[in-house]
Amino acid sequence: MLDVTPIPAFSDNYIWCLNDPADKAAVVVDPGDGRAVLEALAARGLELAGIMITHHHFDHTGGIDTLLAESDVPVYGPHNPTIQQVSQRFGQGDAVTILGVEFSVLEVPGHTLDHIAFYSAGEQSQGRQPILFCGDTLFAGGCGRLFEGDAPMMHASLAQLAALPATTRVYCAHEYTLANLAFAVAVEPANEELLRRIERDSQSREQALPTVPSSLELELATNPFLRCGDAAVAAQMQQRDGINGDDPVAVFAAVRAWKDNF
Repeated sequence: MLDVTPIPAFSDNYIWCLNDPADKAAVVVDPGDGRAVLEALAARGLELAGIMITHHHFDHTGGIDTLLAESDVPVYGPHNPTIQQVSQRFGQGDAVTILGVEFSVLEVPGHTLDHIAFYSAGEQSQGRQPILFCGDTLFAGGCGRLFEGDAPMMHASLAQLAALPATTRVYCAHEYTLANLAFAVAVEPANEELLRRIERDSQSREQALPTVPSSLELELATNPFLRCGDAAVAAQMQQRDGINGDDPVAVFAAVRAWKDNF
């Protein structure tokens, strides 16, 4: 059973640290700040055994060289040659075993074209829930901006994630939750589960606690970008933007454009 803990970096990044409590080996996900990782590992008596990368943005890759200078470990990442440090490249349908746990690789372009996610189905018999490291594709209460992809591409990527088991724990890479939920309630002001979530997550932040990981079940109930097939979200965008019909991709495009200027 893996322990997964956040290493805060910059103003709002989370570098996820995976380790098996039975030994000292650790793997980190999207280390934008290598020094923060080294300090966190030293404080816990852990040794770096690998690096997982979801996409090429510097706040996810900028610490790789610092870490490799200290430890010659594998770097798992997408088929993007501009991330030169990646030693093992993966795409849709590939699998990789990390710290004894098998992860499936999902291609989820939209935020960037090279974006991948790492998903482990878990083992109920061992008390291990499904886990998802989704970088900047799916956020708690939101989704990534479309820097390189388009709305149909991102909608398809999010639909792929939405089809995972509802019990999946969602480990995104930023503490954007309260800002995302402020937008979500503008989209769905009558969503009671969303209102309860805002109260819970606001209390967490008041105590300086992370709001993530989330769960896919909670995202499906409260995240407007996963709810573009819902009648209430479609009706809101029809009224606000005058879109015709309730096509989920068109609704998603309208919601994403609204969030970009919110």
